[in-house]
Amino acid sequence: MAVLQTIRNFFVPSEVVEPEIIVPAPPTVYQIHPLTAKNLKEVLRLNLRCFKDGENYTKYTFNYLLEMPNGLSYRIVTANDEMAAFLFVAVDTKGIGHITTIGVAPEHRRRGLAKMLLEKAENVLRERQIYTVVLEVRVGNVTAQNLYRRRDYVVTQRIAKYYNNGEDCFIMVKSLY
Repeated sequence: MAVLQTIRNFFVPSEVVEPEIIVPAPPTVYQIHPLTAKNLKEVLRLNLRCFKDGENYTKYTFNYLLEMPNGLSYRIVTANDEMAAFLFVAVDTKGIGHITTIGVAPEHRRRGLAKMLLEKAENVLRERQIYTVVLEVRVGNVTAQNLYRRRDYVVTQRIAKYYNNGEDCFIMVKSLY
């Protein structure tokens, strides 16, 4: 019987995980800073909170993104120096910026933080004479799609079953000329 229970525990969580109750953070002043390897633990924790549906990057992926010679990574911090948002951009050898991930803490959402990060990344890419940016977004993530459309990103392609759960994604592109 103990063997059956052990097998069952692989498929059924032994404890019920209560959903996180999101209470909006109090008003604060935000600042954008570079995100470095010393922020890795903090970005890993925030990443888990931002992406509940299993599309979390691993420590190794974040390390890779942080070590990319042409990559960009930024974080937004509160007045108390708590990380409220992050963004990573990879730049390929053809000079195309690829926004790999943007995360905003649930309690800090709807305050323009993703927009601030996008503006920062786009400005730095322009300074580096990189004039094309691409990203992937879930077909079901209409909120993010609307943000990107307001920033002049356009859907160029739909990829079926892109995410682990089988959801499609849109490829969105923006010219920075």
